[in-house]
Amino acid sequence: MEKQKVLIFPAGTEIAFEIFNALKYIRFVEVWGATSASDHSEFVYERLIKGLPFITDSDFITNFNKILIENKIDYVYPAHDDVQLFLTLHKNELSAKIVTSDEETVRICRSKEATYRYLQGESFIPKVYTADNIDHFPIYAKPSVGQGAQGARLISNKEDLKYALSTSSKELVLCEYLPGMEYTVDCFTDRHEVLRAVHIRDRSRIRTGISVRSSLLPLPEEIEKIALKLNQKFHFNGAWFFQVKKDTEGKYKLLEISARIPGTMGVTRNIGLNYPLLTLYNMWGYDVDIFTNDYTITVDRAFQNAYKINIEYDRVYVDLDDTLIINGNVNLLLIRLLYQCVNKGIKVILLTKHAKNPLETLSLYKIADGLFDEIIHLDKNADKYKYVKGENPIFIDDSFAERKEIKEHCGIPVFGLDMVECLIDWRM
Repeated sequence: MEKQKVLIFPAGTEIAFEIFNALKYIRFVEVWGATSASDHSEFVYERLIKGLPFITDSDFITNFNKILIENKIDYVYPAHDDVQLFLTLHKNELSAKIVTSDEETVRICRSKEATYRYLQGESFIPKVYTADNIDHFPIYAKPSVGQGAQGARLISNKEDLKYALSTSSKELVLCEYLPGMEYTVDCFTDRHEVLRAVHIRDRSRIRTGISVRSSLLPLPEEIEKIALKLNQKFHFNGAWFFQVKKDTEGKYKLLEISARIPGTMGVTRNIGLNYPLLTLYNMWGYDVDIFTNDYTITVDRAFQNAYKINIEYDRVYVDLDDTLIINGNVNLLLIRLLYQCVNKGIKVILLTKHAKNPLETLSLYKIADGLFDEIIHLDKNADKYKYVKGENPIFIDDSFAERKEIKEHCGIPVFGLDMVECLIDWRM
């Protein structure tokens, strides 16, 4: 099929990065990002549009349409709940198609109060109170519109309740306290509104409301029934999810629903369910086959460093012993850098005092000698700095003494193995 331009907005959320990771290797998708703020997206996207107005700005639609038209964007993938609702409400005013469910579904799912009211009478809905009909404590208070448990709190008595109501800037939903484990359920509804996939995962480690460690679990029949009921009540288009928690009797109760991609859906993607891509297939009118690998899987997420440095270089001199080969293994981060240089047309020169024939050692470690534009094999007493040429070279070596000598004689940037990460372009 023809390559489709898909713009992820806002590009810097955890949701956005999951969509990006799911689509970046799809040959018929060209991934773009757009952001209103300076954030980590600048280190991730090869094609990023910065400086967009916020959706609350009066001229947002005009400016957004301008970039959609100028860059010939086909689809916009919302990566934040508020943005999804806004773009869904204004989809007829935009020059690209919005990857979303229908307006009523998105609107109800954005509000916990609206969700509980719409699903009133279902056995999996927690008991909801008003401020004057609470029969016992503790209860739980959470913003009706919000995400990541922000602003949620346990209410132990009337004084706590009074304080919560007087200090919260948002409408609060007061509901029964659910002491059990919390779970996320990832779902996919095809273009015929048939529920095709349901997977439950735990939220065993949470940071700032985001599940940063999650494992897929066997699907309880009770959860499957809840998913089928929700799919019947709403009009989902593609990926969606809901969160549940067990009550005092061990029954699952609904916390919230969202008609979008969750940030930790990558754990399901890595058994074979690429939800962002499947959702695009819905948009394109394709029927899909779904199957998964049968293994246990856990994801754990942590901060990853990404750097920008203000140097340009046209060739890399790199050592072999204890640098490209270290502790009897290929240095994977460094080999990534070297192939990054190949992709960018930067010359790679192996500069080594290796005791053996370097070609034989490269062959032993399955490294093609064609990776290098030149291989310079020196005597152990030779001075490496005499062989460094070019206008903008850099030098990578594990030896402090070698780096110091190159720095003093050549005046170029030098890098130890602990510094290689600052040269990695994660957009590639």
